[in-house]
Amino acid sequence: MTNAREILIVEDEASIAEVVSLYLTRAGFNVRAVSDGKRAMDAFASAQPDLVILDLMLPEVDGLTLTRWLRDRSDVPIIMLTARREEIDRIAGLEMGADDYVVKPFSPQELVSRVRAVMRRLGREQDGGGNERSLSFEGLIIDPRGRVVTVREKIVEMTAREFDMLHFMARHPKQVFTREQLLERVWGGALYIDPGTVTVHVRRLREKIEEDPSKPKRLLTVWGVGYKFEP
Repeated sequence: MTNAREILIVEDEASIAEVVSLYLTRAGFNVRAVSDGKRAMDAFASAQPDLVILDLMLPEVDGLTLTRWLRDRSDVPIIMLTARREEIDRIAGLEMGADDYVVKPFSPQELVSRVRAVMRRLGREQDGGGNERSLSFEGLIIDPRGRVVTVREKIVEMTAREFDMLHFMARHPKQVFTREQLLERVWGGALYIDPGTVTVHVRRLREKIEEDPSKPKRLLTVWGVGYKFEP
């Protein structure tokens, strides 16, 4: 595959890194694997991958610190791979900018499915995003061509998933979406992803676009159903 996507695996357990690499290679991806956070930084700096899979508990530089470092430099999709099952750990990873969270032990094929879902979304962006016009609202401009969001005349930094979610909802104003629908339309599939991921992203978006995140006027909760965008 000449145009295969590049995936960087950051995992200090050699057996897990080997199995994940094998499954992803069979699925048609180009794979690099490193065993600690410092090597991951060096690998990312030398050649930016299309997606990063990383463990939370890493030597040298831990997974959360590495996620923050990656987010400061790129909107590359990040899937966390970890043995931590507590909700607070999952939320911490998502708050730092991770796109998804897989708990060990896991099915390698499930991980491949999640990677493919992200790649399908990236493919849609590349194939169809160039002709879309900017969406303008009072105090908010969303430019899909440059993937830039301007809030009250200031550019606001967003992860790829945050932008995708905001852009999708803004293109369907006043329409109510359940968390499962948003996972399907924004993440590319709801089969393996925790619906709480949507809640975390809504909270992060409110912090970035709302004047008062505790009293949102754009991203509204429809109790018992889901969320909608108010134009």
